[in-house]
Amino acid sequence: MKKVILDSWAKLNLYLVVINKRKDNYHNLESLFERIKLSDKIVLQNRDDKLITISCTSKEVPQDSSNLAYKAAELLQKKYKVNQGVDIHIVKRIPIGSGMGGGSSNAATVLLGLNRLWGLKLNKRQLALYAAKIGSDVPFFVYDTAFALVKGRGDIIYPLKELKSKKFWHLLVIPRVKIATPLIYRKWDEAKLTPKERLTPSTAIKSCCRRMPLSVNPEQANEASESKGLTTPKASAKILVSALKARNFSLISKNIHNSLEQVTFLEYPEVNRVKDKLVQMGQETVLMSGSGSTVFCLISSRKEGIRLYKQLKNNRLTQVFLTRTR
Repeated sequence: MKKVILDSWAKLNLYLVVINKRKDNYHNLESLFERIKLSDKIVLQNRDDKLITISCTSKEVPQDSSNLAYKAAELLQKKYKVNQGVDIHIVKRIPIGSGMGGGSSNAATVLLGLNRLWGLKLNKRQLALYAAKIGSDVPFFVYDTAFALVKGRGDIIYPLKELKSKKFWHLLVIPRVKIATPLIYRKWDEAKLTPKERLTPSTAIKSCCRRMPLSVNPEQANEASESKGLTTPKASAKILVSALKARNFSLISKNIHNSLEQVTFLEYPEVNRVKDKLVQMGQETVLMSGSGSTVFCLISSRKEGIRLYKQLKNNRLTQVFLTRTR
C-alpha cells in the first residue's frame, strides 16, 4: 500500500466541566463529545526514505514538527522502527482555533492511517495509548464512536453505544477569531471560581459510566473521578444522555453546559455576541464548543437549519456551517 486518504472529523462538546488543574499542568475535565460531519481530509503517501513532511491547504497550519499530525507519525515511526517516511497532506476545512478539535483529529487520523499504511496491526486501545501521548482530545478520534463521555484530561473515553443511531442537526457559527486554548485555561485558573461557580459534577458522569472506560490506565480514571467538597451541577451529563436518547429538546437545552464560556466571553466578546444573536433568533439550545470560538445550536430538522443558515451565511464576520452527527 502506497497511499491512504481519510476523513478527519470534527467534534462538539455538548457538556464540558473543568474540575481542576493537575500536577502535570493539564486539567481534569468531564465532557460529552459528539462527532460531527465536518472534516478535514488527510492524504498519506509513503516515502522510501525516513522523512516526514507536512503540507496543508492553509498557511496558518504549522508544517513542521510542532504539528500534532507530525508528532503522531514520528511517534509510530520511532516506536516500531519503521524504515519508511510519509508525506502528510492536510486539506483543511475545520476552522483553526474553533474548539472543534481539528488538530487532535488530524493526529488521530494519521495514527489510524499509518497503522494501515505501515501494516502495524495495532488495535484501537493500543492506538489510543499513543494518542494520549500526543494531545488531550486525540484519543476520542481514534474510536469509531459518534458520542462519548470523556474524563481525565480527555484521555478516558466511555463510548455511548445507546446513542449510536441518534443523529442531530447543528448550525455552527464561528466568529473569525482564533482562540488559543492554553490562554483560556490559564484565565480559568486565574478566575479562581468557587466550586459552585465551576458547576463541577461529583456524581453525574460517574453514575452514567458504570461500564469499563477506554482509559489509559485505571488509576487515571480513579483520579479523574475525585471531586471532594465540590457540588453537583444544575446541568447533568447523566440527564443529558437520557435526553439525547429520547430526543427531548427541552431537556437537552437545560443540561448542555460549558464552564469555559464565562472566561472565553470575557477575553473574546465577539463569541458572546454570536451566542446572544442565536438566542435572539429563538434558539434555546445554544452552546460554545470547547474553549471556543465555535458557537452551535442544536436544531430540530434540516429544514430549520437551512432557514437559519440562509439568514446568517452572508455575515463577513463569521463562518457558518450546517452539519449533523457523524
